[in-house]
Amino acid sequence: MPRKTRLLIVEDEAAIRIGLTDLFVFHGYEVETASDGREGLRKALAGGQDLLLLDVMLPGVDGFEICNRVRAADPEQPIVMLTAKSSDEDIVRGLTLGADDYVAKPFSVTQLVLRVQAVLRRSRSVQGDLALIRLGDGLEIDTQNLSGQRGSETLAFTRRESDLLKYLAAHPERPVPREELLHRVWGYARGADIETRTVDIHVAKLRRKIEPDPAEPRHLVTVRGAGYRLVLG
Repeated sequence: MPRKTRLLIVEDEAAIRIGLTDLFVFHGYEVETASDGREGLRKALAGGQDLLLLDVMLPGVDGFEICNRVRAADPEQPIVMLTAKSSDEDIVRGLTLGADDYVAKPFSVTQLVLRVQAVLRRSRSVQGDLALIRLGDGLEIDTQNLSGQRGSETLAFTRRESDLLKYLAAHPERPVPREELLHRVWGYARGADIETRTVDIHVAKLRRKIEPDPAEPRHLVTVRGAGYRLVLG
């Protein structure tokens, strides 16, 4: 009998923590919880979880710090951040630290389950072997080591940024729609009614890294009404 998928839920509000536990147990998950940041960090660093569900506003150690510490220890650990903060600045901060997704309160339980399933599905899939991506301006991106080089400048990428670049590089002849990226890169079920700006936020982050002028992108371009295209060479 295969083992159940293991979640660690770090949430200081008891009612939400209990509700999330009941929700995911009902959906067949094995759930461990922590009620403050220090306990959550200790359990997260101990490992053994398939996914971490982190509230941001926690006593002791906040969710951003937990995410940062876990990413340093295990770059592949799936992480979803859960918070009442929904500004672009907070979302970008969470994603920059390496969170796979970001869900704002109040949330639909259906949406939350779908997004957790998508992150897990994505983490278990195998990406194609595009180890090196070359763009203009002498930029080379090593997708395996999550690094890039342009002359003497060294760039660092998150795993999700690397996966997004690999998928776009594998389809250079056409613009790739957001819906396809959500399905193929983020792992959401095709046709799922998902409300998220994560594709656009990741594209904006990548442009700040790879474009000489992010306001006038030449490598990662938007094709109006069609999606995004990576211009190689």
